[in-house]
Amino acid sequence: MPVPFVLLVVSICAAWLPPLSVAKLRVHPWAVVYAVAVVAAFVQGFLQVSAVVALIVLVALALCVTRATRKVMYWLAFALLLLLCLALALHKVPGFNNPIVIDGVQFSPDAKPFTQYLNFDKGSVGLVLLALLSPKLRRGDRVGRLAAETAAGYALTTVIVLGAALASGLVRFEPKLPAQALLFLATNLFLTCVAEEAFFRALVQDPLRGMRAGQAEPGGASWRAGAIVAIVVSGLLFGIAHAAGGTSMIVMAALAGIGYAAVYARTNRIEAPILVHFGVNATHFLAFTYPALKG
Repeated sequence: MPVPFVLLVVSICAAWLPPLSVAKLRVHPWAVVYAVAVVAAFVQGFLQVSAVVALIVLVALALCVTRATRKVMYWLAFALLLLLCLALALHKVPGFNNPIVIDGVQFSPDAKPFTQYLNFDKGSVGLVLLALLSPKLRRGDRVGRLAAETAAGYALTTVIVLGAALASGLVRFEPKLPAQALLFLATNLFLTCVAEEAFFRALVQDPLRGMRAGQAEPGGASWRAGAIVAIVVSGLLFGIAHAAGGTSMIVMAALAGIGYAAVYARTNRIEAPILVHFGVNATHFLAFTYPALKG
């Protein structure tokens, strides 16, 4: 993995570190590492000037969302942030030269060829939303209970999604450990699962259940009334986001998205849906046809 992307992964991990006091300033480790990652990516040709400008605007809009005191300013910044995140995640912003790391590989004889990119644009969306707008583990949280709820969510979502995929003939049980497994899993966790969960929880599910992005805890009648709607709608939108894989993939992704949203609604911690999402993807990759059977 090229150095800029290693630094991007490190900055994602650093999102859980507390800020440091340097000359009376609060310095966030993730921001420092990310700045170095952006510079390195620009020097090595993975980013052009337009991409760097877009990433600066991304951070600025996320900060505006966290600091806006007036509703009008909050929702304006939120709308612009949502549009920019969509454009970056869908690779519609020019100036990103994302390298291919797995190119048209068939992991089993009857599987569709699979290609994987290292996406600096989508990974940056995940980092910024994770660091600035997503409720993360805090001191005093009941970690044992969170782990149990995450494990239960993973087990239930995996059985439903992969069981449905098996029943529909989309995949077969095909255990494997390809040479590309470590690269695939690391890329999937940090540049896919983090990005998709941070986006769908902070910018879709939270607003639908009556919470402002970055709010620490749910509460109030509006949240209770909208919780189920938020789970279902965010799950359906997650399915639609996978439309490129066809109708069957939309259905499977929607089922998975509902599972991830339910885990988040239960825990209100971003770590839970990220780990469930990664667990489902890893199980699919290691134990079943990936990404799907031909035809």
